Amino acid sequence: MKNCDFDLFVIGAGSGGVRTSRVAADLGARVAIAEERYFGGTCVNVGCVPKKLFSYAGHYADDWEDSRGFGWNPGQPQFDWPSLLANKDKEISRLNGIYRTILESRKIQIFNERARLAGPHAIEIGGERVSARHILLAVGGWPWKNPFPGNELAITSNEIFHLPELPESMLVYGGGYIATEFASILHGLGVDVTLVYRGDKLLRGFDEDIRAFISGEIGKRLRVVFNREIAQIERAGKGNLLVTLSDGERIHAGQVLCATGRKPMTADLGLENTGVKTNANGAIEVDENFETAEPGIFAVGDAINRVTLTPVALAEGQIVARSLFGGQDTRMDYEYIPSAVFCHPNIATVGSTEAQANTTGRPYDVFLAKVRQLKHTLSGRDELSLIKLIVDCETQRVIGLHMAGPDAGEIAQGFAVAMNCGATKADFDRTIGIHPTLAEEFVTMRNRRKEHSSAA
Repeated sequence: MKNCDFDLFVIGAGSGGVRTSRVAADLGARVAIAEERYFGGTCVNVGCVPKKLFSYAGHYADDWEDSRGFGWNPGQPQFDWPSLLANKDKEISRLNGIYRTILESRKIQIFNERARLAGPHAIEIGGERVSARHILLAVGGWPWKNPFPGNELAITSNEIFHLPELPESMLVYGGGYIATEFASILHGLGVDVTLVYRGDKLLRGFDEDIRAFISGEIGKRLRVVFNREIAQIERAGKGNLLVTLSDGERIHAGQVLCATGRKPMTADLGLENTGVKTNANGAIEVDENFETAEPGIFAVGDAINRVTLTPVALAEGQIVARSLFGGQDTRMDYEYIPSAVFCHPNIATVGSTEAQANTTGRPYDVFLAKVRQLKHTLSGRDELSLIKLIVDCETQRVIGLHMAGPDAGEIAQGFAVAMNCGATKADFDRTIGIHPTLAEEFVTMRNRRKEHSSAA
């Protein structure tokens, strides 16, 4: 189509949408973007950034107490929730402005309203219809709450960043990374937390050793209730909720955080006016080029529900833009994507879990160590760290790296580079460790947990 209003119209100004728009505009495309809510999407506003700021805040209670073993007499700590919210909001506002500036500086037309698909190359917005050669759907995801009686009384991870007051007690419902992170954070901020999860270990989908380890470590700090669900929530006086679990137990809490998952925001997007297809969860189906079943319409990020991480959405969007307007034919590699969970202690993972390695039929070795960080020899804190490597026996490549411990994400990032370059166990072994650090444990492990001669 030669006579379109735009070469690319992007719906959603989160990480994936803004990156695609920026790269496409830099390559000479006429670009427009529509955003009905806030620039930066989930990550900047109600996800990665404010959550990590809250995680930092939650760690100070531990640091305060640990300092006594090092000769400090810090006195009685005092935490001010409104100050944290105000400072967080100031930083988010700054980032919102940066995202807008990125778009405006490239002459990208911005629509601050909801956009819907009106056809394969048509978009309805603000009572008007515009056309585009290509359309990108980068609409992200939204928290989802289980359909139990009283679920409207629970908040989600969106609202927790804007609570006017921090409750004295909170029940966190869920066992994924969002629930695990906020249970840790809230406990660190002084809230009496109960974590309820329907499974027998936290963080389904992560390596089983990590799951068992972190379930135990978090269980040292707060009450964790496994193998149960919320049956209902009801009001029990001002500022108090009564939660009934599936086994009949009743728990009083000042607030309930429902962190049971997120779903792609693909409803009421006008998909029915095109050939775009979604799966049962609402995720948009795309091919290896991120093109939908409707030619010319693409989708990236949480909306396609492949790997729901901000850096992944950025990479996917960049691939789309450079393919459409730069003539580059690049494929997204999902094999060694690092990720972190900012619970206390942190978790980081790169590559295969042991369960995934077992499905390949290839023999593998496992190296695993539980370590007490040097810091805690003086702090006295009962906290361990776990280090794990999975090695392909035939190639000797390190195909899985997992860690639970302080600053796990900071430590694992560098190892992800090595793994993407094909690092072997011998490469790890001949690397000199930085002593004394927790990271050096990755290059000093010599004893196999087991020799896996076959996957049977």
